[in-house]
Amino acid sequence: MTKLQTLLKKQIACPRAINWVGDRNLETAWRECERADWMLWLCGRMQGTDGWSTRQEIVLTACNCAESVLEIFEKKYPHDKDPRNAIATARAWAKGKASIEEVRSASFAASSSGDTAACTAAAYAAYATYAAAYTATYAADTAAYAADTAAYAADAAAYAAADAADAARNKKLKALADLVRKQLKVPNLSNHR
Repeated sequence: MTKLQTLLKKQIACPRAINWVGDRNLETAWRECERADWMLWLCGRMQGTDGWSTRQEIVLTACNCAESVLEIFEKKYPHDKDPRNAIATARAWAKGKASIEEVRSASFAASSSGDTAACTAAAYAAYATYAAAYTATYAADTAAYAADTAAYAADAAAYAAADAADAARNKKLKALADLVRKQLKVPNLSNHR
């Protein structure tokens, strides 16, 4: 078992992620992973550990992932600004300009946006930002909801382009992974083989 697989098991990663890692080291896995949810999850679990991203950086990245859903949602519900407000409030929290109570309130307002794929994506996005901001205990929840956000965003994009559903979904998932890669950091990569 590699150091990275051991780290993932210790953090209680899903078996699918551990199997995917195989003999990759952290640097290779980080570069090749196309699952933003796994990447956010790992950063969330490791936040506060030397060399890893901070909770605020993770929240801001989760906000950027969630924001990628907004165009789809707002096209269908142009007057519902609750999801956008939840993301803005989480951003404000990350910059020290909003309380966790304000984040919680905005998140709950956004989560009542409805039950279509786009509405569900917005609700997951809002909860992801709230969970990320709230406490390290919710790091796994953040990743789970961010994963759902990514999946719903990709599915909504795929429905919009039904003739290229798989390509649209895969493109969206890759774009989210690239966003996470660009915005979050991992420590000395060569030590985790």
